[in-house]
Amino acid sequence: MAANSLSQISDSTLKRQRLIDRSFQAITTACAWFVLAILGAIIVSLFVGGWKALSTFGPKFLVTEAWNPVTEHFGALVPIYGTLVSSLIALIIAVPISFGIAVFLTEIAPHWMKRPVGTAIELLAAIPSIIYGMWGLFVFAPIMSQYIQPWLQNRFSATFIGPLFEGAPLGIGMLPAGIILGIMIIPFIASIMRDVFFTTPKLLKESAYAIGATHWEVVWNVVLPYTRVGAIGGIFLGLGRALGETMAVTFIIGNTHRFSLSLFEPGNSIASTLANEFTEAVGDMHTSALIALGLVLFMITFIVLAAAKFLLLSLDRREGTKT
Repeated sequence: MAANSLSQISDSTLKRQRLIDRSFQAITTACAWFVLAILGAIIVSLFVGGWKALSTFGPKFLVTEAWNPVTEHFGALVPIYGTLVSSLIALIIAVPISFGIAVFLTEIAPHWMKRPVGTAIELLAAIPSIIYGMWGLFVFAPIMSQYIQPWLQNRFSATFIGPLFEGAPLGIGMLPAGIILGIMIIPFIASIMRDVFFTTPKLLKESAYAIGATHWEVVWNVVLPYTRVGAIGGIFLGLGRALGETMAVTFIIGNTHRFSLSLFEPGNSIASTLANEFTEAVGDMHTSALIALGLVLFMITFIVLAAAKFLLLSLDRREGTKT
C-alpha cells in the first residue's frame, strides 16, 4: 500500500516537473521569438516609411550630397560620412585608453585603488549624453578652437595629412564630435575589458610571471588570447553606441549638410540629422527621406555587428588551425 502511494506521488511529481519544464521552455522560446518579431517590425516599418524616398532616388540616395527640403532633393552621403568618420575617430581614441584602464585595474593597480577607479568609470557611463554635449559645446569647443586645432594646423598642415586639418578653428566639427564620442564610449569599453580580463585564471598569469614574463608579456600573450572574444565584443559595443549617439553629436558636430575631407569643418551625422529635422519635416518626401536615413543607420549597425561576428569566427578558425 505504501509502495503504491509512493509510486503515485513520484508519478505526479514527475508529471508536474515535466509540465513546469515544458512551460519554461515555451516561455523562453516565446521571448526569443518576441525579440525577433520586434526586430522584424522595426525593419518593416523603416522600409515602408522610407520607401517613397528610396524608390524616388534609388541607389543614388546613398551617394548624393544634396539635402534640400525646398526642392525635395535628398541624399544620405553627408550624414553617412559624418557617422562613420566620427565613430572611427571615437574608436581610435577610446580603444587604447580603455585598454590601458583595463590593464591597470586588473594587473597593476593596488587593491585599494581598484574599486574607486572602477566605480568612477561606471559613473562616467551613467552620465546622460546631453550633458556630454553641453560640456563639449561650452567647455571643450573653446579649448579646441584656441589651443588644439591651431596646434594641429601648425604641426601637420605641410604634411600629406594636411587636408584633414584645413579650415577655420571653430571648435566644432567632425574632430570635436569624434573626441566627445570617444570620451563617451571609454567607460563602456573599459568596463567590459576589465570584467573579461578578470576572468583570466590566476594560474595562467602566475605561471607566466613565474617564468619571468613582464606585465606586458602576460597581458599580450596570456590575458588577451584568453579574453579575445569578450574584448572585441566590448569594442564593437562601444562602436554601436558611437554610431547611434544623438544629442552629444548634435551639440558639437555643426549640423551642416556639406561634404568636406577636413575634420575641422562642420558636418552632420544620421542621428543628428534625425534629431534636428524630424519634428520639423514638411512634406511626405522629407519625412520619408529621414526615415530612410534611419533604415541606413540600422543597416550600418547590422553590418558592423555582422563584421564583428565574422571576425570572431575567423579568429576561432585560425586558432583551430594552429599546431
